[in-house]
Amino acid sequence: MLKDKKILAIIPARGGSKGLPRKNIKNLAGKPLIAWTIESALKSRYLDRVIVSTEDKEIAKIARRYGAEVIERPKKLATDKAETIKVIFHVLRSLKKENYTPEIIILLQPTSPLRGMNDVDKAIEYFLKNGCESVVSVYEFEHSPYWTFEIKKRYLTPIFGWKYFKIRRQDLPKVYIPNGAIFIADVEILEKYKSFYTHKTLPYIMPVERSVDIDNEIDFKLAELILQNKK
Repeated sequence: MLKDKKILAIIPARGGSKGLPRKNIKNLAGKPLIAWTIESALKSRYLDRVIVSTEDKEIAKIARRYGAEVIERPKKLATDKAETIKVIFHVLRSLKKENYTPEIIILLQPTSPLRGMNDVDKAIEYFLKNGCESVVSVYEFEHSPYWTFEIKKRYLTPIFGWKYFKIRRQDLPKVYIPNGAIFIADVEILEKYKSFYTHKTLPYIMPVERSVDIDNEIDFKLAELILQNKK
């Protein structure tokens, strides 16, 4: 049964951000950015617990207000160079002290506010029913890398060769790019690979309009516009 699995949602949210200062708590269409992710996680039929990992007291306060649990993150894991996988293992170690050990981790980044509860549940179902090692959300990339160049000795040189420039854009191979919204794996797989990416990673394909990953002011405005139009 799907509901018999202990599935833990981890939302990593540090206070520092160079591209868009304090973006995790910046007001987006009426509520803090992080609230959109917390609410979609809490509405899931499958999640056992929803935990925000942060070193920031204001983020922690807002996370609790919207119903998430909070685990305080060490400052050394809240820098620009800190690896998300280490944040996950810190959460797991903290929970082990209270005798709670999840079987599956779903990482939900707060910078993907357009990912809804249905996406969370469908991605979990997809993971559990397909015998994979992990699931990562992606969207179809409109700008094909097969038509990209590098510059060598001042001249444009195609990265994949000139043959692709004889093919119509719509006939080029479809390519997909991670959108940062959903990452799922068994705890054992994360411990083995130290990553959500393995040779048996399945894609959970999302439409581009739900794949905005907020990194700067333009991304933020785009997400706000989409949410306002939905309302």
